[in-house]
Amino acid sequence: MNGWPDESSYQLELLKSIYNSPVTIAVLDRHGVVLDFNHDPYETFGCSKTDMLGRRFAEWLDEESYHDAVQAFRRTLAGKPGTQSVRIVNKAGGHVDLNANLAPLSNEGEIVGVVVFMQDISEHKRSLNRIHYMAYYDDMTGLPNRRFFTSRLEEKLVESYRDGTLLAVCYLDVDRFKLVNASYGRDSGDMLLLQIAERLTRFFPDPGSLARMEGDEFAGLLTDVKSAEEVASRMDELMRLFEAPFELGSVPLHVSVSIGVMIGQGLEEDGATLLKKADAALYRAKENGRNDYQLYTSDFEHQALHKLTLQHEMMNALQNGEFLLHYQPQYDLATGRIVGLEALVRWMHPERGLVPPGEFIPAAEDSGIIVPLGDWVLQEACRQNKEWQDAGMTPIPVSVNLSFRQFTQRNLIGKIAGVLRQTGLDPSYLKLEITESMTMDVERALSFLRELRELGVGISIDDFGTGYSSFHYLSNFPIGSLKIDRSFVRDIDGNANNAAIVAAIIAMAHNLQLQVIAEGVETIEQVRFLQQHGCDEMQGYFGSPPLPGHGIVQLLDKDESAWPAS
Repeated sequence: MNGWPDESSYQLELLKSIYNSPVTIAVLDRHGVVLDFNHDPYETFGCSKTDMLGRRFAEWLDEESYHDAVQAFRRTLAGKPGTQSVRIVNKAGGHVDLNANLAPLSNEGEIVGVVVFMQDISEHKRSLNRIHYMAYYDDMTGLPNRRFFTSRLEEKLVESYRDGTLLAVCYLDVDRFKLVNASYGRDSGDMLLLQIAERLTRFFPDPGSLARMEGDEFAGLLTDVKSAEEVASRMDELMRLFEAPFELGSVPLHVSVSIGVMIGQGLEEDGATLLKKADAALYRAKENGRNDYQLYTSDFEHQALHKLTLQHEMMNALQNGEFLLHYQPQYDLATGRIVGLEALVRWMHPERGLVPPGEFIPAAEDSGIIVPLGDWVLQEACRQNKEWQDAGMTPIPVSVNLSFRQFTQRNLIGKIAGVLRQTGLDPSYLKLEITESMTMDVERALSFLRELRELGVGISIDDFGTGYSSFHYLSNFPIGSLKIDRSFVRDIDGNANNAAIVAAIIAMAHNLQLQVIAEGVETIEQVRFLQQHGCDEMQGYFGSPPLPGHGIVQLLDKDESAWPAS
């Protein structure tokens, strides 16, 4: 060869270069005994070259690597060189991952040993493990994530098919978790999630049977269940896990969860479909008031599709002017004369006709459509009332319900003031009805209600008795009236408890200088009870059902009492 006196010299120099390379090279005899290293192996093995010579290389192999490494060694002695990943245990007990290339060592045509070329791949393997961890595990809780859980679920479905057993997929959501974050901060929210994960791990102890899906959502898997009744019993047990409070710092905090459950068997549905159905059941559990579980039934998907279709149609209805207002009169219980109207939205669907409010109002609230719909109701009620007044009708206030979503808008006062300016309606002829739940945030509610009062708008608490208000708070709110919920009024002539509640509400409200309106009045007996206890006003079918605008005009033109004065 060019530059070399002979081929043997070239091979000798090449061998020296290879032997002096940074790659660790070990020479083993046919029994795996170390004959030589190209340089001191201390950094990798924790032993000097002198300590390792004459000892079997297998002494440093990790137990899990031993079998595969020995097989690779034997194949090389048989003239079949190859590559093998091995893990060794160094003198300090640490693990080092090596990529080992094995080549036979020959002398005069006979294989007398094996040469092992080793490269430390520990850092590379740690990086791969980290990438795998990030892909399949939640970094905060250490639980498997959605991808891992779905894969695990697929494996268990195969086992379920093979064994003829049932499994249950549980989808959990922490109730009002956003409120915890808002009240205590995200760090405390994360600490709460860690504590929840710890409790759930006790209930789903099998590896891979519990996962954090995202945010405050978890999924769990129960295998080898016998029936829906057994699943229900297990869910009762799971709900009891949350009876004891958690601790954020030194503050005890009660937290509840909502759970959706899908029972599956075999390969009829894949893991992603089971999760989707468990999530649909979770949504139903939250719709029904939270802090409970719901087993999936086949009508959920139809109902969800119906709700989505309904929401789409409502957006079109707003644009196409399909909504209209009916008005239910409010009567003075002393004179029987009409003293107010409540505006109630109706939907005249082009194909289905009049859609019941109980069907479309909840869907509007869920989707947020209630905000533009509520804006339209406010605008139309004020416009109509002003039009009636301009036509010479006796001025009376019209009541408009505010949804919770409207109430939380920052610019609501500005919107109301703008509507009053545009329509020309005097603020004293507009009354806004809010629910008790809107007053839970006392500071914000107080500020908003004061601004409304300064605007000159009347304020009423709707459905009183079904929410969270106390008379202590109400005494500080600038409100003018309470509306007793129809559920109490309905049974006052046959239920002594309801009668006592209604009488007490009237008495306490009057002590606070508040007017009282009873809703859902349908019989003369209810009217007489309310009159006897000094209730100020009523509305209900006894007086009149909700009527379209022209019906209200005819009713007011009669100017007659609905019943004889008490």
